[in-house]
Amino acid sequence: MSRTSEVEIKKKESRIIRSLKLALKIVITVLCFWYISTKINFSEALKALLKANWFLLFVALLFFILSKILSAFRLNIYFKNIKLQLSEWKNIKLYWLGMFYNLFLPGAISGDAYKVVLLNRKYKTSYKKASAAVLLDRFSGVLALGVILSVYGVIVLHNYKYDVLLIFAAILAFSGFYFVIRFLFKDFLQSFFPTFLWALAVQLSQVVCVYFIMLSLHLPLSQHEWVFIFLLAAVISVLPISLGGGLGTREVVFAGGANFFHLDPQTGVIISLLFYLLTVIGSMWGLYYNFHDPLKDPPHTVETGS
Repeated sequence: MSRTSEVEIKKKESRIIRSLKLALKIVITVLCFWYISTKINFSEALKALLKANWFLLFVALLFFILSKILSAFRLNIYFKNIKLQLSEWKNIKLYWLGMFYNLFLPGAISGDAYKVVLLNRKYKTSYKKASAAVLLDRFSGVLALGVILSVYGVIVLHNYKYDVLLIFAAILAFSGFYFVIRFLFKDFLQSFFPTFLWALAVQLSQVVCVYFIMLSLHLPLSQHEWVFIFLLAAVISVLPISLGGGLGTREVVFAGGANFFHLDPQTGVIISLLFYLLTVIGSMWGLYYNFHDPLKDPPHTVETGS
């Protein structure tokens, strides 16, 4: 068998594997929504949704957008570690394009992969280093999620064993991530603590976003259980097992979490879907950069004297 034939066979097998993965994600997403449909009354959920305070939802959207701008700043720190000098504005535009692609491409990191491709085309950036930057950026966000999750777990679970387990897991994750970067990704070691602080700011902005969603639904802010469920759902949605970066699985976590805390699962699904709606609205600006190169240099202007 010739070398060309072997390459073609491998490409065909790769396409088949990708197709099977996509089909599995579609099945999981459909099954999740079927499960949710057995737990809530969609007509009642729609009535509750129509009673929401839309101004407060708009404020929630602003905090979501703020979280993504902070995320872009965090990513640019990693880019600078590999000598990739992007202006903050270019990086924000590139980040928004990635957000848009994450809505529609299978897998939660599809937009990140597309950013790596664009950076390689424009600046001949190493695939390996650029991929490491975007993946470490994503992992730093998950780490911050885990730390905040452990704090809320102590607040809402009221169980000493759970408290110890959550705190130990947060410390272990923090230490593990640090040593992975120290020994495997030394180029990024100097940015470990700054990016972690940026990641905390990102996740706290989204926590504020959830509180405003709660206010819009006339829920008391003292129900911190909803934030704990949101954080848990956010961690699980990182797993590439459904479409749209956790669509379906996130709603199942909200419904199950509501049952665990003796809350209304219908309300939980509404919170989840509203957050997803804000994600879609906040990411749509990236469509513009699908047709306008986010990395294109602005035209040079000639300054003239007076």
